[in-house]
Amino acid sequence: MSLAGAIALGILLWVIALYNSLVRKRNMVEEAWSGIDVQLKRRTDLIPNLVSTVKGYAAHEQTTLEEVVQLRGQAQNAQGVGETAQAQGLLGAALGKLFALAESYPDLKANTTFLQLQTTLQEIEEQIQLARRYYNGAVRELNIGVESFPANLIARQFGFSKAEFFELENTAERTVPKVAF
Repeated sequence: MSLAGAIALGILLWVIALYNSLVRKRNMVEEAWSGIDVQLKRRTDLIPNLVSTVKGYAAHEQTTLEEVVQLRGQAQNAQGVGETAQAQGLLGAALGKLFALAESYPDLKANTTFLQLQTTLQEIEEQIQLARRYYNGAVRELNIGVESFPANLIARQFGFSKAEFFELENTAERTVPKVAF
């Protein structure tokens, strides 16, 4: 093999390695988003039970209950990272209002079903936070790979692009809804 052939082979192997690295990073982002999606689905599945439990005790607080249900629907229909983050932030704030509302009803706070739902929601919120951190780390790695030279030449050639971080816009929404009484 000639020197030119060895150099060409070396360059080809280098391009293949960079391409495979970008594919691996893109797949990590997709896997991480799937983890967030699973946790968000668990949370939205829990909300009807939570609302029906609260409704029995606080029937005249219909506005808050309707807001939670409406925002749940918006969160389920959100598309993309940015829209999902915004919808989930609003839903988290509404859940915070729902739990604040429950403070006015001592019988509700003592209800076993409500306490179980509260504990489950708290666990889900923690899992969402962990999944979001993992996703954002995967996005960071992909974005570094897509933007770094010389990998950016390969990324551009094969259609790789930066991914969007899963961030909450409002600092008040960044806190986990308080679900402990």
